[in-house]
Parts: sequence; C-alpha cells; structure tokens
Amino acid sequence: MTKTDTQPGTRRRRNAAATREAILASARQAFARSGYDGAGVREIAAGAGVTAMLVNRYFGSKERLFAEVVAATMADPTILTPANLASPRLGETIAKALVDITRTGATPLDGFLIMIHSASSRRAAEIACEQIEQGHQTVLAGALQGNLAPQRAALILAFVAGVQIMRQVIGLPALAEAEPEALARLMAPLLQRLVDGEP
Repeated sequence: MTKTDTQPGTRRRRNAAATREAILASARQAFARSGYDGAGVREIAAGAGVTAMLVNRYFGSKERLFAEVVAATMADPTILTPANLASPRLGETIAKALVDITRTGATPLDGFLIMIHSASSRRAAEIACEQIEQGHQTVLAGALQGNLAPQRAALILAFVAGVQIMRQVIGLPALAEAEPEALARLMAPLLQRLVDGEP
C-alpha cells in the first residue's frame, strides 16, 4: 500500500514522495526569491498546496528544509558537471561556462540567488557554508591535483561567485557588456592557474 497524506478539510490524497518534492520545489522558489529570513514556512506550504504543519512533519524545521534545498541545488550542477570536470583544460571550461550562465538575459541560477538573498542571515550562512564545503568544494577539490586542493577549489568558487555578482547582479558594464569570447579568454588563464596549482 502506498503511503499517503490527507490534507485537512479536503479529500485529496497525496503520495509522500510527491508531497516532499512539492515542498522542496516551493521552498526553492521562496528562498531564491526572498532568502532564508524572508521566506516563511506558511508561504512555502501554500506554494506546495499543503499545511505548515505538514512541512514541519516532513522536514522538522525551516533550517533542515533550507539545508536540503541548498544541497539539492548542488546535486544538479551547471558548471561542475562530470563532463566539465573531466576536461583536460578545466580552467578554460569553467571560464566558458561562467560566461554563458551570466550572459545578458540569462536568469540567475537558483542556488546563486538563494546564497545572495540569504547572506545576511548568520544561521543561513552557516548552513550554506557547510553545504558548499561538503558539496561543490569537495567535488571540485577531488578533480584537482597537487597541494592545497581544498583552498584552490574554494578560490575558484569565490571567483565564480564574484563574477556572477559583478556581471549578472550589479551589471558592471565592463563585464556585463563584454564580448563573451574575449571575457572567457581573460578569465581562463586565471582559473587554469588555480586548477594547475604550484608547478
């Protein structure tokens, strides 16, 4: 028998896995739009078509829900894909991918928006730090050879986030209006140096 949940006041029955995914999807949108402090459990519940009580039953707390949402954004990477990580010129590959995701008219990635809009919350920053360290940083460090791989991976992530902010959020003209191929050529050696490490 499939486990189901019945929302109070209705006869609609929900599959547990589908309910969980609906809550995660709603939370992802809410955190991307309003950040950790700005998104409320009731808003998230309404977006998923459930009650706030049900959100807490599935995730225990807003903190745990936030952590799962952040982890989910990292589980489906845009830059650190297996194919990109296997590139013999990883720095160049990251540079091209970064230019592409920050191109004019592109919608900022959910994970990036969640981080930007939640940065002022100390608790959200702690959760994000833990998830980044266990997620993107560990994955990227694993693809690097040589000494100080975790530090080099962290610097690459900082570089990527900085370009996203300056080019896509602030819209600094020198970056936002730059010719894509020229911008990628400028960034590639910097990123490749971090990829290669010390001679």
